[in-house]
Amino acid sequence: MVKFLLFCILLVLCWPLALLALLLYPLVWLALIPFRLVGIAVGGVLELVGALFTLPARALRAI
Repeated sequence: MVKFLLFCILLVLCWPLALLALLLYPLVWLALIPFRLVGIAVGGVLELVGALFTLPARALRAI
């Protein structure tokens, strides 16, 4: 909702810039997809490494 209100304010203040932002938003979103995938992969690897390091402590706690 906040983004929509900011867009409305931008539309009132400078409508050419608002229309340009409206047209470029999908292109920027598509360009950022690979970085999101890399972030998800790196997050998964870091969680796996953390789980491997805490596995002995969890195993001892379970006994």
